[in-house]
Amino acid sequence: MTDPRTSAAELRDLLWRAVTEGSEPAAVDVVTAGLDTGWDEEGLLLDVVAAVQVKVGVEWAANRITVAREHAATVVNDRVVAALVQRSAAQRPRDADPRGRVTVSCVDGEWHAFPARLVTEVLRLRGWHVDYLGARTPTPHLVAHLHDTAPDAVLLSGSLPTHLPAAHAAITACQAVGVPVLAGGRAFGPDGRFAHALGADRWAADARGAAAVLEGGLPRPLPTAVRQTVDDLPHLADQEYTMAVRSRGSLVRRTLADLEHRFPAMRGYSDEQRERTAEDVAHIVDFLATALYVNDSEVFTSFLAWTADILTARRVPADSLVTALDILAGQSRETPRTLAMLRAGAAVLRDRPAGPPASALAAHA
Repeated sequence: MTDPRTSAAELRDLLWRAVTEGSEPAAVDVVTAGLDTGWDEEGLLLDVVAAVQVKVGVEWAANRITVAREHAATVVNDRVVAALVQRSAAQRPRDADPRGRVTVSCVDGEWHAFPARLVTEVLRLRGWHVDYLGARTPTPHLVAHLHDTAPDAVLLSGSLPTHLPAAHAAITACQAVGVPVLAGGRAFGPDGRFAHALGADRWAADARGAAAVLEGGLPRPLPTAVRQTVDDLPHLADQEYTMAVRSRGSLVRRTLADLEHRFPAMRGYSDEQRERTAEDVAHIVDFLATALYVNDSEVFTSFLAWTADILTARRVPADSLVTALDILAGQSRETPRTLAMLRAGAAVLRDRPAGPPASALAAHA
């Protein structure tokens, strides 16, 4: 039997055109038409809207859309979600008993709230009472909310690996008050390895997976004292992560100074170019520290490969990344895990196709 619905690919193409043009009415019309041809709200949220949002990020990384257009597209997509939710809420019985109550929150420092919003609305569609706390929720505020509401679970969302230490603190704090934690988002690794390493009760790859975990039930942990980080991550006893965090400012300053010495063209940089260069070096140090925290060099090497791809897409040679790593390695001779990760990162970058000489990390500014 032929499916009468407009195909997902067709809807994604139409929605992509609308969001990149910044047209909220056209975007809402796309999903409304999808509903009229037989799609349900959950299918539209996950198979159409979420897929288009992923494409927004991919196209920005490839330098085919600007940062401003990326932000505008995200705002339009968020309004599309609101329109779908409003229509669904109007059709739901007001006196229906919820399946249970859960809290959905982003890790402290995490600005990327769109994935958490999608999970929230899928769970509401499936009958859960959801308290959605949004982006950058400080852990003490999250715990205070748990005391007030006693939910069945916390769903913790994180997109950037650099927020994993904050995620770890949130996981242990929630469990200490007897609330289980279901982790999700790219920060926790494609297979959830970091969710498990940080002691989360469960991990889910997407909204449907999260709903399935909740439907299966999550036992409550017994309230206990907050675990120490070394209880989950014994390698932190070597203090290399702590040293990287505490010396972050000096590492960035020394690296910038040495880069300027090696690339004299930096001396003529504008204030904006200098600021962007400093940001790039700071990101390198932050991802290095995160890799030390979870003891996984892939966190660091994946970030470096992604950064090199971003620079290449903007026609900026990425070889100065290797120079920055060499400079950092010179400051890390007494820290073997740090030095090993810096060498692994340099090896990944050196295996990439060579480009013309670079003057500095942020020549694209």
